[in-house]
Amino acid sequence: MIKMFSRHARALALTAGFVGMLGLAACGKQEDKSAAAAAPQAAAPARVYVVGVESAYAPFSSENEQKEVVGFDIDIMKALAKKIGIEVKFVPTPFEGFFNFLAQGDRDLLISAITITDERKKSVSFSDPYFVATQTIALPAADTKVSKMDDLKPLTVGTQSATSGDELVQQVLGKNSAKIKRFDSTPLALKELESGGVDAVVADEPVVKNYIANNPNSKLRTVTDPSFPKEDYGIAVRKDDPELLAKINKGLADMKADGSFAAISAQYFGK
Repeated sequence: MIKMFSRHARALALTAGFVGMLGLAACGKQEDKSAAAAAPQAAAPARVYVVGVESAYAPFSSENEQKEVVGFDIDIMKALAKKIGIEVKFVPTPFEGFFNFLAQGDRDLLISAITITDERKKSVSFSDPYFVATQTIALPAADTKVSKMDDLKPLTVGTQSATSGDELVQQVLGKNSAKIKRFDSTPLALKELESGGVDAVVADEPVVKNYIANNPNSKLRTVTDPSFPKEDYGIAVRKDDPELLAKINKGLADMKADGSFAAISAQYFGK
């Protein structure tokens, strides 16, 4: 009887120990799950919106000596991004391929004195206008014969490819006229005008005036044809991104209301 009791007691003890171990293991698993649930989850990295900008279109956007893009458009976009809570990265982009980069998804936004036109609206969505400009004719200071666009008909005229100025010149000289010389940037066209390679340049007035102000030895003057239409500049986004467009428009409206837009504008264009 004693031996049988001892074996029975040992069996009970072993069983109890095994159950206890199972209980501890289960408890440990529960604690592990609780700890995992309580641990803070790593935040997903914030999306960075890639902004296409032209790097030779001062005072709107250009590169400084450190190869950083600077200018009115850059400051507006930085302030706007902060206002609507997004991060942006500026990437210099050839203007001639601007809209292709956007359509292919290589850029999320475009800003660089982009004129809002019905033709461009077919492929992209534009923000509300944030700047109003017009075209101007740049000429050698000694040239007194040109006072309007029609006077350019017998001349060789420089333009920046794919711009509003290019379109205006085509209307006067013809789309395929050999007298139109196209350049990758407005400053390059103006340099050609200085050297006598073209007789005139048609481009955005703020850009031309900025160039002349910063190159006093260029000996250039400007003529504005009264027939030149006013042009609204807008920020371009893809048509399939209405949420971003709405944020941009709200941000621009808020900046205009709180005075921050006017403050940036005054730095570049005066009051």
